[in-house]
Amino acid sequence: MKIRANGIDIEVEDSGPGSGAQPRPAVLLIMGLGMQLVAWPPALVQALVNAGYRVIRLDNRDIGLSQKFDHLGQPNLVWESLKYKLGLPVKSPYSLHDMAADALAVLDALGVQKAHVVGVSMGGMIAQRVALAAPARVLSLTSIMSSSGARGLPQAEPHVLRVLLSRPAGKDLSSIVDHYVKLFQTIGSPGFPVDDAELRSRILAASERSFHPAGVTRQMMAIVADGRRAAELAGLRLPALVVHGKADPLVPFACGEDTARRIQGARLVGIEGMGHDLPDGVVQRLLEPLIPHLDAAQATP
Repeated sequence: MKIRANGIDIEVEDSGPGSGAQPRPAVLLIMGLGMQLVAWPPALVQALVNAGYRVIRLDNRDIGLSQKFDHLGQPNLVWESLKYKLGLPVKSPYSLHDMAADALAVLDALGVQKAHVVGVSMGGMIAQRVALAAPARVLSLTSIMSSSGARGLPQAEPHVLRVLLSRPAGKDLSSIVDHYVKLFQTIGSPGFPVDDAELRSRILAASERSFHPAGVTRQMMAIVADGRRAAELAGLRLPALVVHGKADPLVPFACGEDTARRIQGARLVGIEGMGHDLPDGVVQRLLEPLIPHLDAAQATP
């Protein structure tokens, strides 16, 4: 369903508040760079619902069925990345602050005062920004395969960056699917391999739903431009869980260690064999710390 939030149209899926006298506590799920709400594994969503939670997912701005920002133009990724390396200010069409404001406005539109906020990759960065912007509204924070954005952290392996920054061989659907199959095979979990046919089927369905590479570039610049978040994380005082794959070739495990170290009291869970995706085996290992984390935060006055 479309929701008008923060002055833009955002696509949202909501499992609902429940029918009892006591509304289900909300869990807001925020996806990563270029990823749509349908990328959340159904098994994870259903497990949260079964555990008694109201699950809210959204397409971030510029992706999926949410409002596009093509009128802002395309940033020069090479030039802005060079400026970042030189320590110069980076310009982005919009910021992670804006995307966090989108998420909070979705909660407003749904009448949710407080929520557990869970983010993957760029979504983890947005979740951190949500917690920093409105800590009183965040029951708990979970940052998965993400980063504080601190300078000096290990970067993606060169061959991974080459695949990430490459483009499909053609504009036809088959070329697009081939490109993303290669990407997810490159960044995926070596300990939890996904069947090629299943991977292709998921990517095809997502590509048919929406394909908007210009939005990915603008989101990428929002990540690069967010240079102060790392220092700000020390001010957070809330239940925090950091989950990271020990075999992540895109956002190395050291980034998860750094995030957990910066947030007072945060718990770090490393998963052996997990890369930068959410296959079934990873989902099961993720849920093992995630649901108790949510339950414990929910029980805290």
